[in-house]
Amino acid sequence: MEFELKILGSASATPVMDRHHTAQLLTVGASQYLIDCGEGTQRRLLEYKIRHPRIHTIFISHLHGDHFFGLFGLLGTMHLHGRTEPLQLFGPPGLDEILTTQFRYSHTRLNFELLFTAVDTTQHQQIFEDKQLTVHTLPMQHRIPCCGYLFREKPKRRHLIKEQLPAGLTPTQLTALTQGEDVYDPDTNAQLVRNADVTTDPTPSRSYAFCSDTLYLPGLAPLLHGVNLLYHEATFSDEMRERAAITYHSTAHQAALLAKQAQVKQLLIGHFSSRYRDLAPLLAEAQAVFPNTELGVEGKTVSL
Repeated sequence: MEFELKILGSASATPVMDRHHTAQLLTVGASQYLIDCGEGTQRRLLEYKIRHPRIHTIFISHLHGDHFFGLFGLLGTMHLHGRTEPLQLFGPPGLDEILTTQFRYSHTRLNFELLFTAVDTTQHQQIFEDKQLTVHTLPMQHRIPCCGYLFREKPKRRHLIKEQLPAGLTPTQLTALTQGEDVYDPDTNAQLVRNADVTTDPTPSRSYAFCSDTLYLPGLAPLLHGVNLLYHEATFSDEMRERAAITYHSTAHQAALLAKQAQVKQLLIGHFSSRYRDLAPLLAEAQAVFPNTELGVEGKTVSL
């Protein structure tokens, strides 16, 4: 099953010609999850030929404009295109009030149900679950309430070794084997098949962690331990770490240090300050600490 992240925007508060405000699209199987929705996100979806009707859940990290100013426009386009399927929206308290005010003064009545859930940005807790994955909040430390999101694919079923299976097993019994159970005779309760003899370990589940605007927080490492892909903001180079601390942001060096401490598999850095026209120095700074680092720039796609 597909598990793919696409970067739609990599700029910080001020965009530049080839960098846009934060937005990412996570695709898992047939489901698509939008993470943040900075200004111009729907244009980015068009450019990459991504059909917004497939998006059924949106996660907003915080209420600075570069992370959600595109939301009202995207919802309006969904409405105009005749969407009727409910849309789930997660974000900090107050986002619902902002949208309600915009809807009221623009006389907008959506054709679809918008299901808003206010998240506690100070807690690490599960907020969402569907057939494919679970989503937990990751507490960030920024100038306003802010959280990241941890997406974990649900455990998969064990693989059957077809040539080892005895004849005559029912579909229910085969399903039990894929779930790690032994199979017993329903009449005598005698063991018919031992799971360990006819199955192999399931394909490992995949995970993605989105760390939005934040100070460097080494305490996040246990929550991020071993994730397949970590995105972490890297607004500044380390020579500007004092500026990063004042503005509650991180440096490329700090992002890489957290990736190393958490023993993640791969790191993407983004949310670059407009002062950096050339991003190569930021990448080199991060790779010096955590070699498997890439730039999370527009159009970047990572398949896990």
